[in-house]
Formats: sequence, C-alpha cells, structure tokens
Amino acid sequence: MRGVFLRSPLGDALRRMPYGRSEGNLMENNRRDFLKMVAAGAAAAALPAYARKTGKQQNLRKSVVQMVLPRWRGFNLLDMFTMRSKGNFQEDDFHWMRDWGFDFVRLPMCYRLWIKDGDDYKIHEPMLEKLDRAVQLAGKYGLHISLNFHRGPGYSVNREFIEPHNLWKDAEPLKAFCFHWQMLAKRYRGISKDKLSFDLINEPPSIGERMSRADHERVIRTAVAAIREISPNRIIVADGMSWGNEPAPELADLGIGQSTRAYQPMFVSHYMASWVRGDRFPMPTWPGHGWDRKRLEQHYQKWADLAKKGVGVHCGESGAYNKTPHKVVLAWLRDVLEILTGHGIGLALWNFRGSFGILDSGRKDVKYEDFHGHKLDRKLLKLLQEFK
Repeated sequence: MRGVFLRSPLGDALRRMPYGRSEGNLMENNRRDFLKMVAAGAAAAALPAYARKTGKQQNLRKSVVQMVLPRWRGFNLLDMFTMRSKGNFQEDDFHWMRDWGFDFVRLPMCYRLWIKDGDDYKIHEPMLEKLDRAVQLAGKYGLHISLNFHRGPGYSVNREFIEPHNLWKDAEPLKAFCFHWQMLAKRYRGISKDKLSFDLINEPPSIGERMSRADHERVIRTAVAAIREISPNRIIVADGMSWGNEPAPELADLGIGQSTRAYQPMFVSHYMASWVRGDRFPMPTWPGHGWDRKRLEQHYQKWADLAKKGVGVHCGESGAYNKTPHKVVLAWLRDVLEILTGHGIGLALWNFRGSFGILDSGRKDVKYEDFHGHKLDRKLLKLLQEFK
C-alpha cells in the first residue's frame, strides 16, 4: 500500500515539496556525537527488576489481544507543551520514572517553539537542542520516548493560538506538517525505533465540517509517507479521532500504531477543569451517573477489536484533574488499568508533575509524602506500579 500511495499524484507532489529547507542547520558536525551519546546511555541504563506478577495480574493477561507495540507505561512531560514553554526538561523526572519501574515518556510539543518570526520553515535551533537533551535523558535512563505534536501546523486542541489554516483541509499546513516531521526524522534517524517513536498529531477532532474521515486518512497517510522517506522503520502512532476516542480501522493496512485516551467519563477526569467547562459536570462518583465498569469495557472494546486486526494500540494520556475526589480517581483508574492491561494496552499518565500527576498535584484530599522537595501522591504511584 505504501508503494501505491507514493506513486499517486499526491505522493508525487509531496516529493516536490522543499522538505530539505534548513537542513544545514540540522546536520551539524556534532550530531554524530549526540547520537552516539544517546545510544551509549541507552545501553548502559539498567531497569530495576520487576516484581513477580500476582495471580490477579496473570489473569488480566489471558485476554491480551494487543501484541504489536510494547505495553509502555509512563508519563507525559509538559516542558514543550505550549507557546510559553521553555523546554527546560528536568533530569530527575527521567531518573525517578526509571527508578519507579516505568519505561515510557511522551513529549507533547508545540512546533511554534522552534520556528522563527512565525515562518513555518525558519528553524530556531536552540529550542531543538533542548529537545535533543530530552531525547538524550530518555536514552540515559532506558525510557522509550514518544515525540508528539500537541500543536502542529494547522491544528491544536489548545486554544491559546488559532492556527491560520486547517491541517485537515488546506494544502499549505500539510506541507509544513510534513516538513517538520521530516526534519525530526533526519535529526533522530540514528536512534533505534525501540528507543524513539513519533506520535503524529494530538487528538484529531470529531468528524464534521472541520475534518471528514477522508481528510483524516489523507493527512495521516501523507505524513507517514513523508517520514518513511527518511526513516522507513520508525514506529509511528496516530491518535484516535474525536480527541483520541475513536479508532481509524481504515488505516489498519498502514503499519502504524494508534493511540486512545483514558478520560471517559469526562465528569471523572475533568471535573471543574476550566478548559472544558468542567463546572457543568456533576460531582464525580465511581461508578455513577450512568457509567460503571461494564460501560468502560464497552468503550474500549473497539480498541481491542482494532488490535485484533494486527494494529498496535497504546493509551497516550490518562488521569484525572485534581478537583475529582481522590478515592474516586483511584477506584476509576483501577478499572481503567485492569481493562487496558487485559487487552495488552499500555498507558501514560497526564502528567508527571502537576494537576493530573503523581508529584505536586495540588489536591486537598491527599496526604502527600515529602519526596526531594516535591509532594508525592504515594497511593496513585502504587496503583500505577501494580500494573507492571
């Protein structure tokens, strides 16, 4: 299918696009040294031994259907998340993830941090060097790192800036989108696919005027083809439509993974969250308000069905805002983890430090443990560690 696609008029047009622009800035002499350092760090890292699985955990694995992707477990780090972000990743974050038994870190990124003067093709190298450091730290501590465009040319769920064009409909943002992914593919092509993957664009919208199903398929296939021209073996993941909730079985032939979310029901995960008008939601209970374990199982069944088609599935974001009662969060998240683990699907919490995280979450109903100057939610950490 990839060969057929690349011989199409759209594929021919893509090959004529100026992906190589600014390439001189990307391939400096020290790039080889950087890649060697990452590889050496990854080889040297030693993950702590996992505890023996309990009978309950062994039973969860009996129905595993997702075996294409590793069952990555970890967190999102938000140091390049918005247009105001500084990109100052903290080494301790990577260190502590490793020490606590996790193996995955996802970086939701804003592409506007590394362009200059609002020009999609003018690259601000110092910010990309900060991204290099994050990739290096992941390698040093044996974590798989997933690079995700939380904001890409023409689309973002973040309302801090309205993109002037529509990635799903317009030619120019798709051209820029492919340029940036090819830039990163060149930058990191010396790093093994087992250590680094690409997650194309965060949470595409629902099917409607902004994006049709055909639009979504065209954009994903185009971006995948562009990356594979540079890095044919790179693991590539596409987030589900409807903000990560709906899979795209029409892409099953493409040889990429797909990523879901563990935010349902929203009255549990986003109670009182201002960016989704969470003050409209009822007081969270679990189970409650028409949702229970059975409904959660039904919600994730479509993702298990996708995995049965041979598609790798991962859950790139999960968790609950700090206004949801802690007991409700723990009960709900346990059900989520049991269901996803039963299908062989890994999960990354949003976030590591902050209002959804295990450190400095700002909850009023948690007895925090002091941890190197941070407030650690030990109960949430232990719950996540159970699902090794």
